[in-house]
Amino acid sequence: MSEGTAIAGPDGALRCPWALSTEDYVAYHDEEWGRPVHGDDALYERLSLEAFQSGLSWITILRRRPGFRAAFAEFRIEKVAAFTDEDRERLLADAGIIRNRAKIDATLANARALAGWAPGELDELIWSHAPAPGRPAPRTLADVPAVTPESTALSKALKKKGLRFVGPTTAYALMQACGLVDDHLQTCVARSRP
Repeated sequence: MSEGTAIAGPDGALRCPWALSTEDYVAYHDEEWGRPVHGDDALYERLSLEAFQSGLSWITILRRRPGFRAAFAEFRIEKVAAFTDEDRERLLADAGIIRNRAKIDATLANARALAGWAPGELDELIWSHAPAPGRPAPRTLADVPAVTPESTALSKALKKKGLRFVGPTTAYALMQACGLVDDHLQTCVARSRP
């Protein structure tokens, strides 16, 4: 077996190797990662969580996701946009999330920016950067990029509209998580699931 290829999990099904280190990862991999996500609030949540993940392992964010959702009003853009300085101080003291001042400030600023967008505009902007169909399935983890021309263009488009903490790598992780690309390995059980 080549390094970085799909491997059998406890149930015998082949999965992306990163998915097998914890039960949390198995569930996230099988049920969420790479499946299409639509809706401004849902995409704002994913964008925010990917920004918080920057420099950390995804499992850290995944395990704190309930805390993030509680702290950030279920990532409802209109509610987060109305957060006050007192809310910001509450977030900076909340042990249930990552207490990174720059990331918290970006999440709040992004909600304020997005609150002025038309309904569906975030969804439309993000999905307009999905690559054309027909991209070959990755055979190994080495075939999975960290940045693509599409993620670079998405990052630039989001920054131009006033969003922060949305670099090309974060934009590509968002594209993977939200199903704009299917980076499940070629032999993975979750490849191209609806």
